[in-house]
Amino acid sequence: MRRRLRALVAAFFALPLALAVAPSAHAADPTTMTSGFYVDPGSSPKRWVAANPGDGRAPAINASIANTPMAHWFGSWSGTIGTATGAYVGAADNQDKLPLLVAYNIYNRDSCGGQSSGGASSPSAYATWIAQFAGGIAGRPAIVLLEPDSLADYGCLTQTQINERQGMITGAVTQFNRQAPNTWVYLDAGNPNWVSPATMAQRLNDAGLRQAHGFSLNISNYYTTAENIAYGNAVNSALSTRYGYTKPFVVDTSRNGNGSNGQWCNPSGRRIGTPTQKGGGAEMLLWIKTPGESDGNCGVGAGSSAGQFLPEVAYKMIYGY
Repeated sequence: MRRRLRALVAAFFALPLALAVAPSAHAADPTTMTSGFYVDPGSSPKRWVAANPGDGRAPAINASIANTPMAHWFGSWSGTIGTATGAYVGAADNQDKLPLLVAYNIYNRDSCGGQSSGGASSPSAYATWIAQFAGGIAGRPAIVLLEPDSLADYGCLTQTQINERQGMITGAVTQFNRQAPNTWVYLDAGNPNWVSPATMAQRLNDAGLRQAHGFSLNISNYYTTAENIAYGNAVNSALSTRYGYTKPFVVDTSRNGNGSNGQWCNPSGRRIGTPTQKGGGAEMLLWIKTPGESDGNCGVGAGSSAGQFLPEVAYKMIYGY
């Protein structure tokens, strides 16, 4: 907040150039309105370290994972959503830090994959939920990653369901533009091995990307930063050719230090990647998925549920084994 006036003035004078390069719904840049990224004090690794100070794995998990800025995921478990997002961004704002939030509650969520199925009870319930999500953030600076997998996970959906989903995403972007003017919203674009760049460009555009700040890649997956940058550039090439615009993108690097072995659900031998930062070949490299949190009842997380923190998995991910 202390940098906000200076950032708004700078953004005002830079506006024509910014629009020429990449259309954006917002003039303000939340990264210049804050002094670095927010470390979630209630993250699962933070809580585990605090509860297990005598565990031999705790020092490494604390140093390499728990104190790295990463995203906080919000869904049906978050209680009254406007109160939850308001409290979270308010705590970050009090420290002059930029919070990363994931909105993960879309109707028919993960209906094709199944490990994280759930979400709002109807499209109208989602519209209410996401409006309250945005309202809780209000004018404070934030970054929102909007509904991971939702635009890549079409394999089992009918055209009617696809249209419905795209409408929910478009409506969400509209709410953030109206209520949270200092928030950058990224529509999720899956990963390099899921949907072709041309198809993803069409899905992003149909879901309202033009009015959002950008798109996100590799959330909860393992593909290298270089692979994601190549894919993001290819998506932008398709956007430019077909629709006449490009957008900045961010990459989830939380678990991509060893790249992918072709498996997405708790594969062994993965490693943490580059910590959250601006630049790095994309607009930002972000820890969006928390290292050590399970992808579901599979792989090295057999017997766990999606989102459950597994300290042994986290510990091995630090060293890549």
